[in-house]
Amino acid sequence: MATNKRFTHVDDEGRARMVDVTEKQATLRVATAHGKIHLSKAVLDLINQKQIKKGDPLSTARIAGVMAAKKTHELIPLCHPLLLTNVEVDLKPTDDGIEIESKVVCTGKTGVEMEALTAVSVAALTIYDMCKAIDKNMVIGEIYLTKKSGGRSGTYVRSKLV
Repeated sequence: MATNKRFTHVDDEGRARMVDVTEKQATLRVATAHGKIHLSKAVLDLINQKQIKKGDPLSTARIAGVMAAKKTHELIPLCHPLLLTNVEVDLKPTDDGIEIESKVVCTGKTGVEMEALTAVSVAALTIYDMCKAIDKNMVIGEIYLTKKSGGRSGTYVRSKLV
């Protein structure tokens, strides 16, 4: 099968394809990601006072993020199903929202960047869902990979945002 040298998920005819990782060596893979959901003070106060009618958005978002990381291959075309060995999702209230950090780990033939990014994204969406009855002006953003290690490309650490 011909392969396109510029894009790993596209062959020479321009067709999408899953990357063949059969010959790659399994290595420890770790990725961390960041995201934020901006919330009004009223919503933050209700979260902190545990007064959201649907329940605790932070606990629910943490579980949703873990579940999402495990199902990334079902959501993102061409992602490999991975046996994740650890998923952590941390949520920190700030003055203007909730900071979300994820860490995903596996020993495998392909990285876990998409799983870390998916965990953060779904955690933010879960907070939105649980709080939308109070305020629909929430903004989800600032989702990015902060670090990854393992595999042929080695370690990547995001430089500071401008």
